[in-house]
Amino acid sequence: QVQLTESGGGLVQAGGSLRLSCAASGRTLISIAMGWFRQAPGQEREFVAAISRSGGVTYYADSVKGRFTISRDNAKNMVHLQMDSLKPEDTALYYCAGANTAYDTSRYQYNYWGQGTQVTVSS
Repeated sequence: QVQLTESGGGLVQAGGSLRLSCAASGRTLISIAMGWFRQAPGQEREFVAAISRSGGVTYYADSVKGRFTISRDNAKNMVHLQMDSLKPEDTALYYCAGANTAYDTSRYQYNYWGQGTQVTVSS
């Protein structure tokens, strides 16, 4: 079993940056593809970014491409999401997720979830 814990959320002005982190325990991350999702009030949980087990392949939602960067440090069992040029529409609860299979954009392919960290971007 894998436990995921997100951190790094907060309140930031539009145009600012935040770096989210996800710490994993219970199992080494090298065997798990990782992703970030987000959910705004009243909306479906949506895909943000994903990274392969080795970190060699990344994939982004069109809405964040060029602004967000996903990375991982398997030695430290950590995954990060660097968020730059933030917009008010990025406001949401951000979740870290792990998949036993290959990385995917569908939330249904992920087996492990954190509790989420709130990101609020003011205009």
